[in-house]
Amino acid sequence: MTDYLNVGKIVNTQGIKGEVRVISNTDFADERYQVGNELLLFQEGQPEKKLKIRSYRKHKNFDILSFENHPTINDIEKYRDGVLKIAKDDLSELETNAFYYHEIVGLTVYDENETCYGTIREILSPGANDVWVIQPKEKGKKDILIPYIDSVVLSVDLENERVIVEIPEGLIDDAN
Repeated sequence: MTDYLNVGKIVNTQGIKGEVRVISNTDFADERYQVGNELLLFQEGQPEKKLKIRSYRKHKNFDILSFENHPTINDIEKYRDGVLKIAKDDLSELETNAFYYHEIVGLTVYDENETCYGTIREILSPGANDVWVIQPKEKGKKDILIPYIDSVVLSVDLENERVIVEIPEGLIDDAN
């Protein structure tokens, strides 16, 4: 059985020329949404559908896509709330020290003294570098946000599901 990874969710249409607004879940949108690439559309109660990308652009916080043979809003309205996926087997090899989001989310975060901070819950991409959201192991504590930069993230061990970090002073608010 094939495993699939979420790439994004179609949240609305964009204009009348067959474009959709996608909230992406992918770490490589420019690569994933290249013209000619194929995505699989999953909708509740429907068989999966293969869609070939006709165009891609960014607009505000959305990725705007259109698909071949879907030239009007009438062709794509029915795809709203659909989830776009790719087969896990279709992932390309990454360079050293680069990771897919799905490989990082769920890893446990420690410092060099084996203090456990919690589990990576989510990855944000606000700008210059990604920010990893750590859900603390202690209930009631606020999430810890750490930048994915060499001085903070010292090592990532996918095999043992561990990340070693050096948290700069003041990054974690002890009053939370």
